[in-house]
Formats: sequence, C-alpha cells, structure tokens
Amino acid sequence: MQAIIFQTLGGLGLFIFGMRIMSDGLQKVAGKKLRTVLSAVSSNRVIACAIGTAITSIIQSSSATTVMLVGFVDAGLMTLTQGVGVVLGANIGTTVTAQLIAFNICNYALPAIAGGVLLKFFFVSKKWQRWGEVLLGFGMLFFGLATMKAGLAPLRHEPTFVTFLIRFQAQSINEILLCILVGSALTVAVQSSSATVGIIMALASQGLLSFEGSVAMILGTNIGTTITAQLAGIGSKVNARRTAMAHTLFNVFGVVFIVLIFSYFVNAVIYLTTNLLGAADPDLLVGGEKLFISRHIANAHTLFNVINVILFLFILPYLIKIAIWLTPRGKKEYLDEIYHIKYLDRRYLDSPEVALVQAWQEIIRMGEQALTMFDEVIGALKIRNPKKLAIWKGREDVLDNLQREITDFLVKVMQQNILVEESKEITALMRMTNNIERIGDEVEDIAEAIEEMIEEKFYFSPQALQDYNTISSESRKFLALVLEGIKEENKEIMSEAVEVVNSINRMADEMRLSHQNRLVDGTCEIDRGMIFIDILNAFEKTGGFCYNVAQAVAGVK
Repeated sequence: MQAIIFQTLGGLGLFIFGMRIMSDGLQKVAGKKLRTVLSAVSSNRVIACAIGTAITSIIQSSSATTVMLVGFVDAGLMTLTQGVGVVLGANIGTTVTAQLIAFNICNYALPAIAGGVLLKFFFVSKKWQRWGEVLLGFGMLFFGLATMKAGLAPLRHEPTFVTFLIRFQAQSINEILLCILVGSALTVAVQSSSATVGIIMALASQGLLSFEGSVAMILGTNIGTTITAQLAGIGSKVNARRTAMAHTLFNVFGVVFIVLIFSYFVNAVIYLTTNLLGAADPDLLVGGEKLFISRHIANAHTLFNVINVILFLFILPYLIKIAIWLTPRGKKEYLDEIYHIKYLDRRYLDSPEVALVQAWQEIIRMGEQALTMFDEVIGALKIRNPKKLAIWKGREDVLDNLQREITDFLVKVMQQNILVEESKEITALMRMTNNIERIGDEVEDIAEAIEEMIEEKFYFSPQALQDYNTISSESRKFLALVLEGIKEENKEIMSEAVEVVNSINRMADEMRLSHQNRLVDGTCEIDRGMIFIDILNAFEKTGGFCYNVAQAVAGVK
C-alpha cells in the first residue's frame, strides 16, 4: 500500500508540476501579446467569450486567465461585463487540457521531456528556451499521468477500496451530490481543476470509477475551481470581486442545471462520443482497463461548459446584476479610491502581465493628477484666491506618494522571473513615474511664486501676463500630449514632442530677453521680475520633464 501511495502522489506531483511549467512556458511564448489581446476585449459578450476561450486554450490554464482578468478589472482596464464575458470563455478553453489528456500519448512523454531539456538548457535563444519549457512541461504532465495510472492499477484488486468506491457510482441523487462534493474538495485541495480531471481519468481508466460517477465529479471540479477567482478577489476593488462572484455563480448554477437533467446529459455524452466520434462504450474493459472512458470524460467536461456558456450568454446581464447585488460597495472604498493607491496590488507581483497593466493604469492616474494640479495652479493667478490655490499641496502629496508606491511596486516586479521585454518596460515606467513627480515639483514652484505675488499684492505687466498665458498654454498642451501618449502607448509621439519642447524653450528664451528689456526700460520692478523669471524656469523644466516622459513612452531611452 505504501508503494501505491508514493507512486500515485508522485505521479500527481509530476502532473501538476508539468502542467505549471507548460502553462508558464506558453504564457512566456505569448508574452505581451496576451496582455494586449485581453486589454482590447470587446464589450460584445460573444466576442469576449471567444477571446477567453482562445487565450485559455493557448496558455492551458483557466486559473491564470481568471487571475489576470480579476487584475485587469481591478486596474480599471476592463469593465465588469467584459471581464465576465471572458471568464465564460475561459471555462471552455480549460477543457482543452482534458481533451489532450484523453489522447493515449503517454508513450511520447519521455521523448518530450528529453526534447524539452535539450531546448531549455542547450539553446541560447530565449525563444527556443521558452518552447523547451512548454515541451518539458508537456512531457512531465503525461509522464505523471502514466505514473499515477500505474500507481492506482493495483487498487482494482483491493476489495476494501472497490467497496468504498461503490458509493461514488452516481446512481442516485445522494451519490451524485457526494461525487460533486468530492470533486469540489479535491479541486480546492490541489488548486487545479485540470489536475483533478487527471486524477478522475486515472481512477476511471483503472475501472475504479463508473462513467456516471466520473461525470458527477467533473461537475464538482467546476465548482471547486472558482475558489481561485474568489481568492484573487479578496481585498481587491469591488468590480474585481464581482467578476469572481460572477464566475462562481456561473459554475454553481450550471452544475445545478446539469444535475436536474443528469441522466439525459450522461446519455447525450455517450451518444455523441460513440456515434459521432467512433469511441466504444465508456465502461468497456480491455485488458483490465477502460480504454475509452477518458475520451468520454473529456467530452463531458467540454459539453458541460459549452452548454453552460450558451445558456448564460443570453442571461449575462442578469448574472452580473446578481453578482453586483451580492457584492455591494462599501463607503470606505470610495475614500480609499480618492486618497490611496487605486490600482496596484502586491498579490499580482508574480503575474507580471497583470502587475504591469496595473502600473500603467496607476501612472495614467498620476499623470491626470499632475494635469489637474497644473490647471488649478495656473488659473490661480487670475482668481487670486489663496484658499483655492492651497489645494496644490494635497495634489503634490498624492504625486509624491504615488511615485514612492509605484517605484516600490515596480522594483518588486523586477525581482520576479520576468522577460527581457518586461524588464525594459519596467525601466520605462519608472522613468515616466519619476518625471511626472518632477513635473509636480515644478508646478509646486509656480504655486509658491503665485502665493508670494498674492501675499505681496504684486501684479504682472500686461506683456508679462500675456507671456505667462502663452507659455503656460504650450506647457499644458505638452503635458496633455504625453498623458494621452501614456494612455495609448503611442510609440510615434517623439516627432510632436520634439516640436513642442523646442517651442517652449524658444518661448522661454524670447520672454527672458523681453523681460530684460522691460527691466532696462523701468517698466518692470525687480521683485516682480525675479518671480517672473522663476516661473519661466519652471515652465521650461516642465517641458524638459514632459520630453523625458515622451521618450519613455516611445521607448527611446
């Protein structure tokens, strides 16, 4: 018995580890394209569902897709409706793993491992190394499955174990519910529905589970897998939690529906698999094994999710309403969104594709804060209201805090196992963050100069006031330009950025010369003149920092 336990658990460990390596490798191969596709999800529920199916089929992990989605919704990059639409598709995409397992290709496991090791450790190209990870994981997955099957094989001759499994034949509603409970618990324990499906297939192929019992356990895995999204949603923003709740409702309601028509569903799977796909009866024993039951189980898993998606695509708005009702927004969340970091979440540090999306969104928010601060301060010279002008101090505190938090977050992301492209992106994001904070510092200098003018009751000459309005307008144009560039990740921003920064520098030089002439003519006082020069310097530096942001967006430095 000890040998059976060790071999079964060892096979399970290899299976899960192989699946993780394969999924990670596929995500690295997909790279930033995966994030780009997800971030461009349409509001059309059918298209969102199709994208979710395609992406999960590629990366072979609905958990990874779901966690990314929760993170994207948390970052405000996707709406709740878009996120839930992709989650529906992810449930279909994850069944591809079961379909792969159902193919009897365990004989190719060791050659796949050998090929994976060759590519991973003996090729210089990063591209081939990533494909090596995929192949290595693929081989380990099937080698683990074969090891698990071999470990479980002796149990079919153990009367005690066989008698115990009789209660999992799903011949009554109580047995069906028991199987669902076991499938759910097992999935929660191993944190992978695909791993649980592998265990169920291994048990069934050795004759230890009937097809009906296997299907009922498969239903349970679909409930158990929702725990991943729920865990990802804990502590997240309300829409992220609602996405996780919608995922849970979708699977639970779907399981309830299939239980109500369980016998018809089982017969439909058998009919489709035997008549359309040419497989034999699922419970047919050949050499002591049920050779065809894995294909039936995989098809049951796929058919359940396809039926579920078709049903819920029609009633998706109502599903979202229920999720919103079950996940209300608290008052504290409104305050947190105003005064604290809004998008960054340290739980996604080991998922760079999510963490970087959150960082982009936080930097956009930081840029918007800087633009708002700029508008409030520049307009204060005309209003001359000290109380309204004092708002800049709060804005500056927010910018300083955002810079610290974003930089700290990006440093921690860089410490993870990231791609070269992601490392370059982090460097660019840090440069944007630092320069936006410096823009805030220059606006602070302008604010303090205006405060001094109001306090001392100084007024600019008509020409100086005209110059102030002209250069401040050009500076605002530049700040708005780079903010839009960040939002759109515009790589072609430099041509316009060069034109605007040169314009600001030329203006500043001409205005200083004009100011010197006014000093000589005696039309401007020295005290007011010093303040004017300080403000011109601040606008010029602001233009330089905006230029640095533009370079970071374009990937120039």
